[in-house]
Amino acid sequence: MTSSVRPHLIATTREIDPADAAGAADLLPFTDPHHPLAWLRRGDGIVGAGGVLRSCSFPGATDAADAWRELTADAEIDDPVRLPGTGLVAFGAFAFDTPSAWPSTLIVPRAVVGRHGDRTWVTRIAWSADRHDGQDAASLPATVPYGPYWPATVGPGVQGPEGYQESVRAGLGAIAAGRVSKVVLARDLVGSVPAHSDLRRLARALATEYPDTWMYAVDGLIGASPETLVTVASGAVTARVLAGTAARGADPEEDAAAEAGLAASRKDIDEHAFAVQSVVDVLRPHTAGLTTPPAFTLQLPNVWHLATDIAGDLADSASALDLVAVLHPTAAVAGTPTDAARQLIRQLEPFDRGRYAGPVGWVDADGNGEWAIALRGAQFGAPDDVEPASDAPIPVVAHAGAGIVAASDPESEMLETRVKFRPIVDALA
Repeated sequence: MTSSVRPHLIATTREIDPADAAGAADLLPFTDPHHPLAWLRRGDGIVGAGGVLRSCSFPGATDAADAWRELTADAEIDDPVRLPGTGLVAFGAFAFDTPSAWPSTLIVPRAVVGRHGDRTWVTRIAWSADRHDGQDAASLPATVPYGPYWPATVGPGVQGPEGYQESVRAGLGAIAAGRVSKVVLARDLVGSVPAHSDLRRLARALATEYPDTWMYAVDGLIGASPETLVTVASGAVTARVLAGTAARGADPEEDAAAEAGLAASRKDIDEHAFAVQSVVDVLRPHTAGLTTPPAFTLQLPNVWHLATDIAGDLADSASALDLVAVLHPTAAVAGTPTDAARQLIRQLEPFDRGRYAGPVGWVDADGNGEWAIALRGAQFGAPDDVEPASDAPIPVVAHAGAGIVAASDPESEMLETRVKFRPIVDALA
């Protein structure tokens, strides 16, 4: 007699002794060298291991939120650890715009290895039909040694420096005409890396050089983002908004002047205010006690940013993916008004942004999750790649953008994108 029970996911999390976990000081050896899944900050976070159990593509985050609810509705979860990233989780990377050739994707790995402070765990995920496969729930996936170092260079893409400045001038014309108050315009760099490159080396370089960012690696998208789109944790909602940028100075005196200049810049203050308000307006209907403290200057190895940390309590049943769907794109990466800015981006950028400036992160079965904006990174492969030819170089494209407001100067905005390219360009080299 055939069972009519619908297959469902089973996730089992067990805490392990870090001393027993070979390579636990570095979680990246647990993930695939060519298709890494990782979300790390200062060594804490999660990596996907053991291959992909389920990969789903969607037009956008709204569809992903509904599909994730359906997929997890009947899930069996055994999670005594109850830390961020335990239990049933999926990694996700979403396209910036729905017309993109790049899909928005959720990926459920067969295993997850994670660390939070001094605690380490492993989660095994399987379909119900495979629950008796004899796998020890607390057994660690095998590690894979790092492959050899590989060189890579990137150069001007479809939109070079001069073309970018022309686009900025067109954006300023749209602002003067009242079409938008702010628009974020990007340019691209393109190149390739050798076939069979161990992409975990890039992930490790970014995590090491930019420890205060979220190092992400999902579906060939790898970077180190300083900007949290939204975090949902047991009813608490937080977001970090970054807008307004200045390059770091060459010495302490010059660096202090750069920070002070950013903090006093009317152009950057206005740009930042647009971005903060766009997040507050979206989160307020879903939260209670929302707070927006004054902006501060955030120091990163290559830039200063104006930053605001927003916090509140979840007031409805929205999941992290639901909030991602309504938040994206913020004024920090699109402009304001959002719809008009997005339309102007389609008009002025001569390329598909793909997942650049889109949401990237993870979500669990309870709707908790951490999502950043995919900045300071690069996309490896092509949207229609299943498996590239065995010896073919792997294409790579990187993007960086700047917020254009009425006081913007085209050359200064181009130079800002050069500074923002530095993390990924240095790591690739």
